[in-house]
Amino acid sequence: MTRKSIDELKAGMVLASDLIAGDGRLLLKGGVELADRHIRLLRRAGVEEVEVLPMPSVLSEADLQAVEDYVREFFLYVNPDHPAVAAMFRIALELTAVAVAEGRRLPDPAERRAANLEHVEDLFVRGLVTPEAIVRHETELAGFPDIFFRIKEILEDESASADRIAKVVSTDLSLSAKLLKLVNSPLYGFPRGIDSISRAVALVGAKELSTLALGVSAINYFKDIPPELVDMQAFWRHSISCGIFARLFAGTQSGLSPERFFIGGLLHDVGRLILFKKLPYAATEAMLFARENCLPMVEAELSVLGLRHTDIGKPLLESWGFPESLSVMIDYHHDPMGYPNPLDPAIIHVADNLANAVGIARGGVYVMPGLDEEAWDILGLEPEALFEAVGQYSAQIDVVLDAFL
Repeated sequence: MTRKSIDELKAGMVLASDLIAGDGRLLLKGGVELADRHIRLLRRAGVEEVEVLPMPSVLSEADLQAVEDYVREFFLYVNPDHPAVAAMFRIALELTAVAVAEGRRLPDPAERRAANLEHVEDLFVRGLVTPEAIVRHETELAGFPDIFFRIKEILEDESASADRIAKVVSTDLSLSAKLLKLVNSPLYGFPRGIDSISRAVALVGAKELSTLALGVSAINYFKDIPPELVDMQAFWRHSISCGIFARLFAGTQSGLSPERFFIGGLLHDVGRLILFKKLPYAATEAMLFARENCLPMVEAELSVLGLRHTDIGKPLLESWGFPESLSVMIDYHHDPMGYPNPLDPAIIHVADNLANAVGIARGGVYVMPGLDEEAWDILGLEPEALFEAVGQYSAQIDVVLDAFL
């Protein structure tokens, strides 16, 4: 996201977020491609500067075509005529063009191949074991830290006081430090620094901060994933991106807790992490199959493993005793309309697709998982809302990622 003065604005630039006049009137919606008439309107309204999406340096026709061809591969399994998909394609195209103009090289086909992992052995024979057995083996060997269960107990206690929550969270110095980084990040945008958990509880909310603490403590469980299996930095960037978008979309709905959706997005692919631990060779084969055949990762899992990462995530979250409201949105994020009340998983579903779209510019290797059009309709959003979300996300992702990792 780039701040431009009114004199620097040019036709073709894209407004990063809604532009509100001093009297509260909406001047222009985020995602609008500025035309000369828009710029004249802003001058008359006395606007001095605005936030716009980054514009690429001048690329040759050949480079622009190469970028478009590259991005289009990721949209093979989605309906290109759907307005939301068209918006995601445009977002991916613009971000990738900017990345190329700044010197990023588009990955060649060879880079879509996984490393040789002949030395890795699976703990189970694929097709002969249930997701429940895989999860049971994992949870019998490794337990969650005590702080997780203490926080979960607070979430289940409607009478838990803010002071008690602050005391419990403050007993874990690492967790407290990460939470303070989060609440001081652009994710919240508080005007003054927050230097204590007690103050964070007061500003964010007791249950909301407890939900954040639950998610932060959960990701610490997966610090030992072998780096040769997966780029964990890229994995968590995608997960946090999904969390940020889910939080933004939840904020457009009535009566939803944005923190709950941030954690739902953060942990939406948690089943994949168990696959990396218990079926590393087969999980890598699925990744290779997806890359080489331009398939959505979830479809490659079904073809190679006979199950999806959500099949693993469901019993895993049950074994951890995760709140059902969190588990449901994670369990059904690839099939939101399969749940009787589909709004929650629909938010994660749309957020996951948008996170995949913005990840293309950073060398993503998996095609779009596919947008359920009914799920999109449930959110009641216009495609322009995706551009606004990306504008807000751009100001948040690096700081939030630093808070976690």
